[in-house]
Amino acid sequence: MSISACFPTSFLLVLMLTTIANGQPLIPALFIFGDSIVDVGNNNYLKTIVKANFLPYGRDFNNTPTGRFCNGKLATDFTAENLGFATSPLPYLTIKKGNGTIPLTGANFASGSSGYDTDTPKLYHTLPLGEQLEYYKEYQQKLSALVGQSNASSIISESIYLISAGNSDFVQLYYIDPFLNKLYSTDQFSDSLLASYAQFVKDLYRLGARRIGVTTLAPLGCLPTVITLFGEGIQDCIQEMNQVAVSFNNKLNSSSQDLQNSLNGLKLVILDIYNPLYKLIKNPSDNGFVEARRACCGTGLVETAILCNPKSPGTCRNASQYIFWDGFHPTQAANKILADELIASGISLIS
Repeated sequence: MSISACFPTSFLLVLMLTTIANGQPLIPALFIFGDSIVDVGNNNYLKTIVKANFLPYGRDFNNTPTGRFCNGKLATDFTAENLGFATSPLPYLTIKKGNGTIPLTGANFASGSSGYDTDTPKLYHTLPLGEQLEYYKEYQQKLSALVGQSNASSIISESIYLISAGNSDFVQLYYIDPFLNKLYSTDQFSDSLLASYAQFVKDLYRLGARRIGVTTLAPLGCLPTVITLFGEGIQDCIQEMNQVAVSFNNKLNSSSQDLQNSLNGLKLVILDIYNPLYKLIKNPSDNGFVEARRACCGTGLVETAILCNPKSPGTCRNASQYIFWDGFHPTQAANKILADELIASGISLIS
């Protein structure tokens, strides 16, 4: 029986805070895979237009554009802090370009505009999940050389792995490719993505991962970019696209349960992004926000960040009043709320 089965979540949170107060992270390391929701700068090193290494990105991150698609911290930055780490894991390509020494506390392999479908990153010249996995294998080899195989195995099995993907597959591939969305129904496309997801989890498991958290799709129909491109003049969420996300998330839950049942010792937890973000969007004032439709920066037409730049007209002064920073990504203020939800839903990963 796990600790979480014996004690309520509130008690576990107290234990977490006590451990962190003593200067010890709750887990040895944190590894992150996926797309622009969690990319902290890997795309800076790629020949892609999907970049955020210029102002006003990073405006509230010591006025430093790091490659995060946000004005400040991502939800995973706050999650790393909640787990007791001094900083969020570095982008692996930064580590790779450095002196070769790897941090023992993990790495971030995510790449903006990546996804479960290999055509999504191919279209935008970013890192597919398969390539992210190859970089992780490289990290493992360096880790074993640094601390020995036995210590490396312990770090690998006791660490947490976060996966965030799927949103770009729909918004930046399926819905803009007339051939694809005529050839495949949303259900068929979802099934294809979930097959890739299941294989990725199995690959991580074979490499020693035992604690994996995967985020759901966001409410796609509420993203400023999506409303602008597909809303046909409406200003509210596109419920049809939200239903696609809900259907996918239900299948993701079922697929994850099957994986957990079939892979001995695996903890695989669904981290719900959809409902917390939807609540923020529908009731922004409950959390101190004033704007849920327009993005703070840019016009919300594309995710590629071209329209959010130093010359963007009307970039808001106070991003903390906005749920969305650009047309696709939440602000630091919204990310903080989402991160608090993630740590609560992922409590079993650290118990």
